[in-house]
Amino acid sequence: MTRKKILIHSIVFSPDGVSTAYLYNDIALGFKNAGYEVVVLTTTPHYNLITNALNKQPLIRKLLGIYYESDFNGIRVIHVPLKKYKSTIIRILSFIYWHFLSLIIGLSIKKVNFILSPSPPLSIGFISILIAKKNRAKFIYNVQEIYPDLLIKNGGLKSSIIIKSLKWLEKYVYNNAAAVITIDQKFYDQIVNRFIDKNKLKIIPNFVDTSLYRPLSSELEMPDPFKKDSQKFRLLYAGNIGFYQDWEPILYAAKNLIDTNIEFWIIGEGVKKNYLINEVEKNSLHNIKILPYQDRDLMPYINSFADLHFISISKEMEQEGFPSKVYTIMACKKPMVVITGENTPLYNFLEPLNCSILISNNRDEEFVRAIKELANNENKKFELGQKGFKIIDQYYTKEKVVGQYLNLLETLQ
Repeated sequence: MTRKKILIHSIVFSPDGVSTAYLYNDIALGFKNAGYEVVVLTTTPHYNLITNALNKQPLIRKLLGIYYESDFNGIRVIHVPLKKYKSTIIRILSFIYWHFLSLIIGLSIKKVNFILSPSPPLSIGFISILIAKKNRAKFIYNVQEIYPDLLIKNGGLKSSIIIKSLKWLEKYVYNNAAAVITIDQKFYDQIVNRFIDKNKLKIIPNFVDTSLYRPLSSELEMPDPFKKDSQKFRLLYAGNIGFYQDWEPILYAAKNLIDTNIEFWIIGEGVKKNYLINEVEKNSLHNIKILPYQDRDLMPYINSFADLHFISISKEMEQEGFPSKVYTIMACKKPMVVITGENTPLYNFLEPLNCSILISNNRDEEFVRAIKELANNENKKFELGQKGFKIIDQYYTKEKVVGQYLNLLETLQ
């Protein structure tokens, strides 16, 4: 019997070191282990370049560098060049080039039965539909972030013509897919009325690799700069440093707690990183430490290094995303303080679980109060961590959620 072939068409994939890439690495391996032939069409790594990952998965030039190929655990990965240029015009041209070449290469891949594409960008869905039509394949679109809503609420998109065009494109992608996956009930409720056939829309959550992210001993010997200091109480945020996050409560808390043993660790990259660095220097906030992205294999140890994790979502963006780091924190059995509005995807997920302290009003003052409470309450920290870990083990492991993807494929055959 001929194996079914799946094309994963994504703007990020291994060896790029970002959360969506890690998510789709595991999904691809899950498909492969289930007997499917998997091909990945993606970009050259440009979000988070990790040398070790590039060494393990070297890119091989094809056609004088027009595109590249690599091998990810026996899966063929095709990389179309894309870079983060400083010039907006060059970035747009590079983005258009990536779409065009992805279409040409995608059309050349034969006997594809399924195509799976995550957002963003929204435009990737349009290209995937064209490739699917040529192959008579079933196209599945995975809504990780809701576009163009996120761009509009961020204030970066004001042109009525562009907004109307993107809204048309969104409905076109949704209604020409065989199925659309969204990751949360709140997301489902927000977009379900944009479908002609509402039965196409499914909920499959994201997940965590519990073989990697797991509880670790607090007595572990950590490398520099994560050496243990029993006199310090460490708060950690690791991820994108961008507009999606609300950084004001963190700066406020650091100013108010500067004469205590409490430290704030921020690990990552993003458009707001320089702003944070400047604020730290301007206000002499020696209790905030800002570091670049770390190797993924080190992150479970860094998660365990922290006494408390924090996530702070901006009011403008809080309806449009769901940070997957929530799962990794819970899987490491660590407590967290989360700042987000009520009736948002993140709030609705966490509120019934009682595994975190949720703050929706008086963000600055309540954040300081929550930190002080947990810094002096080991039992509360332990209880929050335990509850989160049990939920992950029950519902959000890699094996259980990839099984839902496989079940969806079965229903579409």
